[in-house]
Amino acid sequence: MPLSARPGYLVRRLHQIHSAIFLEECQQYGITPVQYGLISTLLAKPGIDQVTLAGEVGIDRTNVSDVLKRLAERGLLRRERSKADGRSMVAFLTKEGERVAEEMYESMRRAQDRLLQPLRPEFRSAFIAMLTELIEGNSQYAVSENGSKGRKEADEE
Repeated sequence: MPLSARPGYLVRRLHQIHSAIFLEECQQYGITPVQYGLISTLLAKPGIDQVTLAGEVGIDRTNVSDVLKRLAERGLLRRERSKADGRSMVAFLTKEGERVAEEMYESMRRAQDRLLQPLRPEFRSAFIAMLTELIEGNSQYAVSENGSKGRKEADEE
């Protein structure tokens, strides 16, 4: 089977393309796709604990801590001990983090639109549905909420 017909190769190449488009559209913010995923999740679920956050975004729980640290250093979020469980850390966007998330939204949408642009409009929702089905059907290989499976995701991805 030639490389160009292998699904894993094609998914990896598409991921590279998406990252390049995202970084191009969002370059003024200096935020990676993984960072934006964390920011978006915190915007929707303020005060979520780091382990749950890692599962929501699909990255290793150790890596989520590193990415959150960098975002906190930029003043985009704050972390604190959970009041419910003093062993876990929870995260909240700062006002600046909320502003960046909202300001970046249109740039992120343009990146998504550009990624899908080569597909005919009638195929776009089917493509998303197929990706979702593949992810859900192979979820046993994904990073779980406790970060126990999958490989450590790089912040640059």
